[in-house]
Amino acid sequence: MPKKTIKSPEPPKGKFQRPHEGRVSTNKNKPLFGLEYLDSTYSLKACTQPEKAAFSDTLHKLAQITWGDIMNADRHGVGCEIIPQEQIHGSIPHHLTPEVRMLAFRFCSKAPMVGYREDRIFYVIWLDRNFTLYNHS
Repeated sequence: MPKKTIKSPEPPKGKFQRPHEGRVSTNKNKPLFGLEYLDSTYSLKACTQPEKAAFSDTLHKLAQITWGDIMNADRHGVGCEIIPQEQIHGSIPHHLTPEVRMLAFRFCSKAPMVGYREDRIFYVIWLDRNFTLYNHS
């Protein structure tokens, strides 16, 4: 009895669509946090013990929900707001280009932690406990 072979399917004729190339949304993922760019002027060293505890609690709370939930939440709750770079009075890390959106989360009452998002990771740069990093309105 001759062996049966399976014939490979022929490629479709006409236009061929490649799989999605480029960035994939991370909005369904929970955030991760990076502190490597934390500015020394607006750092944890300047915070009181209650502020440090509030910062830790905020990171834990944010880590339990997705980026999509965060982006749709109220800015004074677990949500955030966009702060244009030109409004920031602090030193912006050299690796950030002008189009990078800065985000502010409230970590202690209304005091914001400000940084930027890269895929799943939120890099905290400033803890604006004295409300001096940008004009708050």
